[in-house]
Amino acid sequence: ACDPKAKADLAAIVMQEGLAYICLITESMSLTRQKIEMSIPRKQGAASMGRDKVITKFYDNVIRGIQQHIDFSVVKCLIIASPGFVKDSFMDHLKEQAQKQDLKSLMEHKAKFLLCHCSSGHKHALKEVLRDPSVTARLEDTKAATETKALNDFFKMLNSDGDRTAYGEAYVLKAASIGAIATLMISDNLFRAYDAAARKKYVELVESVNDSGGKALIFSTMHVSGEQLEKLGGVAALLRFPMPEDDSEDTEAEESDDEDFDLISALLTPTKTPNTTPKA
Repeated sequence: ACDPKAKADLAAIVMQEGLAYICLITESMSLTRQKIEMSIPRKQGAASMGRDKVITKFYDNVIRGIQQHIDFSVVKCLIIASPGFVKDSFMDHLKEQAQKQDLKSLMEHKAKFLLCHCSSGHKHALKEVLRDPSVTARLEDTKAATETKALNDFFKMLNSDGDRTAYGEAYVLKAASIGAIATLMISDNLFRAYDAAARKKYVELVESVNDSGGKALIFSTMHVSGEQLEKLGGVAALLRFPMPEDDSEDTEAEESDDEDFDLISALLTPTKTPNTTPKA
């Protein structure tokens, strides 16, 4: 089975004093990678003397869990959620230890950390966290950034090595049939087609790309990148290798070259913003 760590681009830690769950989240599931539990002395009484030391040890265990289970080359956002100020206290400790111990893997990715409130440190609070408006907004921004980069890479490849790109339904389906697709870009509009057979075809396309080790990105038409993809027929791909040429398609391809060139030129040309600065 595929390791979820290689696919999960979202991670979350739900915590309270003495309890933390480190979770990886994919489109299809959330997986607990580690539960960290320690008995924290109360603030009053004789046992309170060692309280700070125990909390520090608890935080250190959570930091080790992050290092062990979260691959920041894949994860784009790490949510840290707790009731009260536990998350803030933990984050202060993490920053301090990252500097003291020169933990580059944490220091270099601190912009990916997102703090938010939840009602408890138990795993069921994860559902509550993922409904938080600040979290959903951040995840949408992250997803849109990924889509924009993929589309930019597509246009660059189109300019430098066009044979390793495909766009439009027929060419993309052909590329998928021979396992040539490295990155598939597909519009969410296609999954809303009235024809059930059409919807099934696009679902199977995404599944075939994933099964062959490729990556499938579903673009939202609510974003600019999704609008650009729509102009390419709603589906495009970066290929691992050029597709073999089919002589029977040469004449048809040549006839459509001029139209394709005009379309691609328009998409590659940056939109100029009119200068509205008043003259002195």
